Amino acid sequence: MIKVRSGPCGAALRDVSRGLKLRDSAPLVIGLVNNMPDAALQATERQFCDLLSEASPGLLILVRFFSIPDLPRSEAGRAYVSRRYEDISEMLADRLDGLIVTGAEPHAAKLSDEPSWSAMTKIVDWAHDHTTSAVWSCLAAHAAVLHLDGIERRLFPEKLSGVFECAKSADHEIVSGNPPRWRVPHSRHNDLPTDELVAKDYRVVSTSREAGADMFVKDGKSLSIYLQGHPEYDPAALFREYRRDIRAFVARETDRYPNMPRGYFNDEAAAAFEGFRTRAIQDRKTHVPLNFPEAEAQVPYDWHEPAVRLYTNWLSYLLEHRHPDNRTRTSRSAGASQAA
Repeated sequence: MIKVRSGPCGAALRDVSRGLKLRDSAPLVIGLVNNMPDAALQATERQFCDLLSEASPGLLILVRFFSIPDLPRSEAGRAYVSRRYEDISEMLADRLDGLIVTGAEPHAAKLSDEPSWSAMTKIVDWAHDHTTSAVWSCLAAHAAVLHLDGIERRLFPEKLSGVFECAKSADHEIVSGNPPRWRVPHSRHNDLPTDELVAKDYRVVSTSREAGADMFVKDGKSLSIYLQGHPEYDPAALFREYRRDIRAFVARETDRYPNMPRGYFNDEAAAAFEGFRTRAIQDRKTHVPLNFPEAEAQVPYDWHEPAVRLYTNWLSYLLEHRHPDNRTRTSRSAGASQAA
């Protein structure tokens, strides 16, 4: 069972039917710092909660949502966050079993100029002493390694988008049971150099010929897991991003028509999108996206099973290594959530 604690709104319950064995009565408490833009807030919540549910059958988990107040949001976005999320200061005054920090929409060329930079550095420092393990996703991974080890991200000539084959490159319990190769969605403008990561004692556990370091870890007081990809994505996530980027082109917010996500659409859908590209460039008007091809049903979801395995391994790690104080603290938190 997974409980989603949504601030003042109380708890939503969802049953799951198979998986990890519950070692004791206290739930695992996992924080989700959701830095995604307004349009993706709810989809990101759903993606991670569904993934944790599938990875944790038989295990009681309490998920707490947190928000960084400095992130630019619309009035509606701020209202939604105020109803559903706890302020990041609540997390920094507490302790969690696990932490997931999502990426964010880039706003600055330098990470240190991002609106969330100050809060991100506090979260990185706090996580070392107050979690059993933390997962840093995409831009959050870039921010963490820059703050901790001064590794600068490098800008791609063009956005990297698609589903890429990754290969296991080192043994670690977080990839235990994985096949030698699997596929992972990636969607980013920047990359972290593998050689610099290795030089700073990060262990790269999966790599891609096209996408570079996919997942890397650093053992310590808290196990840090860094993901440049998005194993949590639902089947249509890259489709939605591609459509959003095309709309930005049509609205003249950018001068470059976005590349089609690689390794994602089947041949029929790819041909339809190529034809749409030609028409959109010739007739760059605001009505063009109304005729955007539909393709959600044609996307293979072949990265989902490896993603579930990844988070099953992570939850197993949390159970094995959780801080003794969390067993009683999380019991009180679960009771408070039910009473909310």
